[in-house]
Amino acid sequence: MTSAKGKTTSSELNPRTTRYEFLGPPGALAICIGTPVVMYAMYFGCAEEYGGCPPPQVDWAAVASALTSWSWWRGLWDTQAASLYLAYYAFVVVSWYLLPGKYVQGLPMRNGQVKTYKVNAFATLLLLFGISAGVLWRHGPQPFTIIYEKWVGLLTASTLMSFALALGCYLASFRDGALLALGGNSGNFIYDFFIGRELNPSIGSLDLKSFNELRPGLMLWALVDIAMACTQAVRRGGHVTDSMWLVVLFQCWYVADALYNESAVFTTMDITSDGFGFMLALAITIEPFLYSLQARYLVFNPTELGPVYTAMILAVNLLGYYIFRAANGEKNDFRNGRNPKNLQYITTESGRKLLTSGWWGRSRHPNYMGDLLMALAWSLPTGFNTPLTYFYVIYFTILLVHRQQRDDEACRKKYGKDWEKYKSIVPWRIVPCLY
Repeated sequence: MTSAKGKTTSSELNPRTTRYEFLGPPGALAICIGTPVVMYAMYFGCAEEYGGCPPPQVDWAAVASALTSWSWWRGLWDTQAASLYLAYYAFVVVSWYLLPGKYVQGLPMRNGQVKTYKVNAFATLLLLFGISAGVLWRHGPQPFTIIYEKWVGLLTASTLMSFALALGCYLASFRDGALLALGGNSGNFIYDFFIGRELNPSIGSLDLKSFNELRPGLMLWALVDIAMACTQAVRRGGHVTDSMWLVVLFQCWYVADALYNESAVFTTMDITSDGFGFMLALAITIEPFLYSLQARYLVFNPTELGPVYTAMILAVNLLGYYIFRAANGEKNDFRNGRNPKNLQYITTESGRKLLTSGWWGRSRHPNYMGDLLMALAWSLPTGFNTPLTYFYVIYFTILLVHRQQRDDEACRKKYGKDWEKYKSIVPWRIVPCLY
């Protein structure tokens, strides 16, 4: 309701969520439990000490016995690994605070406020690379092998950090004046904890959502890849295979590109619409410990591709990157009032403009198509001996299809009949003539 003085009340600004996503609380609970289980399973099912990827034989009786043993569960914790992870996370926070950077305004929120973000993620990545290069120059690749050796402990520390961030933000969202996410105010603890109750939780000027969306997970992903290449080099007398070079190059370039274009994230659905809960907090764990599976696999399955296969995989990645960057470039230009290619568009009743030519005339999410081609290129260097190293591209396909469906539903509500008109002009969702 609106008060007598015309001010918007808290209940009016933060209406109760009446529609669930992800199958509601049961689905949210399944993801909260299932995602960490999958990350551990992808390690134990694709690990050198357990016989391969996957192990040739699984003694399910031994597995059941281990899962009922406290000593096995206790083995998931490693105090040294947790200390290393906390030191890394602290480094990223301190770098955000100390390193210079420009300040960028986000989109207006429904309370009329506009958040200001400090943009220096790429500078932090360069600092991290510089420190890594200094360690390599002074001590060689040996120090980096600790990441391979302490994998489970680091995974546990990162997973606990994801839970801690989500729970802390959920509890803090009950303070007076918090702006809640429209989709995360259902009143159900499990669902709101997962989807994110508060829209933009902050500690001072540090916006927790945008910070954790890009920095801790992506930077650690790049560092993990470097560590896997160093581990392979230690084992092979300083030699790193061409397949490992490809994976490290592709994924580090992807990370660097994302952080260099940090300000582009402030207009995405994650920042403008979703709350910060376990769903988004998990990025700090999934990115370094699941997306790096190919590099970890190549440590104990070194593969030499040769120049022809290397060139073919490189071409797939470059094509995906070109589509991804060209499509995003068109969108960013258009959103900033520029249209250098004279692209066609329709104007909705609300005054918003929707592109109907260029890459955005080929499909409604052409950048996703580029993303998927790059994901495929990251898996191809591992060969075809196991499907597990293709888990990322399969998982990413499901993730992007679901995100596309969420985005389409949001646009349908926002634009009404104009969205139906737009879909008749641009019928394909991601891949032209396929989906």
